[in-house]
Amino acid sequence: MSAQHRSASEPVATTPLARRTALAAMMAVPAAGLIAQRAVAATGGPAAQAAKRPKGAHAAAPDFGPNVLVFDPSTPGIQATLDEVFQQQESAQFGTGRYALLFKPGTYSGLNAQIGFYTSIMGLGLSPDDTHINGDVTVDAGWFDGNATQNFWRSAENLSLTPVSGANRWAVSQAAPFRRMHVRGDLNLAPAGYGWASGGYIADCRIDGTVQPYSQQQWYTRDSSVGGWLNGVWNMVQSGVEGAPADAFPNPPYTTLDTTPFSREKPFLHFDGTEYRVFLPALRTNARGTSWGNGTAQGESLSLSRFYVAKEGDSANTLNAALGQGLNLLLTPGVYHLDKPIEVTRANTVVLGIGYATLVPDGGVTALKTADVDGVRLAGFLVDAGTVNSGTLVEIGPEGASTAHATNPTTVQDVFVRIGGAGAGKATTSIVVNARHTIVDHTWVWRADHGDGVGWETNRADYGVVVNGDDVLATGLFVEHFNKYDVQWNGERGRTIFYQNEKAYDAPNQAAIQNGDLRGFAAYKVADHVTTHEGWGLGSYCFYNVDPTIVQEHGFAAPAAPGVRFHHLLVVSLGGKGQYAHVINAIGNPTSGSDTVPSTVVSYP
Repeated sequence: MSAQHRSASEPVATTPLARRTALAAMMAVPAAGLIAQRAVAATGGPAAQAAKRPKGAHAAAPDFGPNVLVFDPSTPGIQATLDEVFQQQESAQFGTGRYALLFKPGTYSGLNAQIGFYTSIMGLGLSPDDTHINGDVTVDAGWFDGNATQNFWRSAENLSLTPVSGANRWAVSQAAPFRRMHVRGDLNLAPAGYGWASGGYIADCRIDGTVQPYSQQQWYTRDSSVGGWLNGVWNMVQSGVEGAPADAFPNPPYTTLDTTPFSREKPFLHFDGTEYRVFLPALRTNARGTSWGNGTAQGESLSLSRFYVAKEGDSANTLNAALGQGLNLLLTPGVYHLDKPIEVTRANTVVLGIGYATLVPDGGVTALKTADVDGVRLAGFLVDAGTVNSGTLVEIGPEGASTAHATNPTTVQDVFVRIGGAGAGKATTSIVVNARHTIVDHTWVWRADHGDGVGWETNRADYGVVVNGDDVLATGLFVEHFNKYDVQWNGERGRTIFYQNEKAYDAPNQAAIQNGDLRGFAAYKVADHVTTHEGWGLGSYCFYNVDPTIVQEHGFAAPAAPGVRFHHLLVVSLGGKGQYAHVINAIGNPTSGSDTVPSTVVSYP
């Protein structure tokens, strides 16, 4: 986010293995053993394993590894453990620690779970109300002097809360989803003191009270229910939200769609009292409100015996062997170095990460590829570019994919990409979507503007997201700082609901971003041959701090075709560091000097 809002370097922290191991021992995490998990894959998979289990017997507790901490209401010292994890992770922006905090169904009182970097807190019920905390799940910004624009990479899922003060604070920016939560009170999205915050995502949540953005610059909320919405700064987008404010852009800056065309909630881990399972929510059409509004959710629950429980140190060969056995993947918290891509070739395969499991492709390989098959679900992991340039980092479907998947699409949810920041990294294109009907539901694709290994050529990354497939839907698309196009959309009938972008801060001069006769590459480019495309609630910001005289021709570029339509566009010059000449194509007023006031276009054409 905005360099004017944050320093050039951050503290780097790692989590010593000894402390991780001690925490795991303290919590007595259930363990079946990695050898046992591998034995399932080697001896006939889940069917053979189930056949050997006596009828009525409980499944063995899985070995989730040292960084998955499992609590039940009788667990002693929960608050102390939460505090210790937070102390390690509070300012560890580019550290290697990864944690998943799992709460079994029941009621927990007097807790304040402060959530730091690379930490996920999750309830293990089928409904959020199965796991209730009389207390808070808190994100604030004390580590960064009250500035929340770097509160990335953390999540909360599948819990209900009764906040102590009546309002739960969740002051985050990118890659920090708030999913499947029930807040029995208000939800405050700003840090204490109302310092800066910039971006965020809510889905499948019920907020009984009022959502209070205060200083949040932009936000996307999908398929939820809210008791009220307090205010907006630049770009507040809602789709399928009961209680959402009326569509009113640009003043107030609300973009409201009654329903979401298609959605399928993220898979989640749950515990049924006997064994761990993964629930796969069903596809919804014209969705509105939560998927669990009547206390139940539609979908399918898979035994964890149908998953390979992966741990840091597992190779691409090991992961691909498990996939080849017909297993799905549960990626537990850790950093996974890959010397070849993870290859997803089977329809309905699930690759689910918890605790910000991180894939690092070494030697210039692609981290993950999928075949042109139905129903793949990718969710909950981070891809961190390696030091050797990768042509692509994630490929959804092979080049030329053309099979229709309308009734069972691939979903990409909370899959985040980072180039640089934790060290030098390079990738020509971060995510390529070739498969038709793919739903990209909340991603942050980020060429780092701060941290280690950052510079115009040091962490070179030309394109963020390239969409070649037809009928692709993006809900909650965050893409920032790429050297050329942040998003390039080549497929027909694409749709985007909410887009947040910043152009690369570190362009050395006007010539470095020149795009033929145009000054700069658009933040969101719809290819000239496209005849049908639609977008709602899209924003692009510039902060050319190396050369503030740079002029960006426009934030958005699209063909002048009757079927290409945009609703509620804005561009902003942050502090006057660089300027936009137009909003879309040659339409829209230039940004206004140093005033940080958006220039808007209500509809295009």
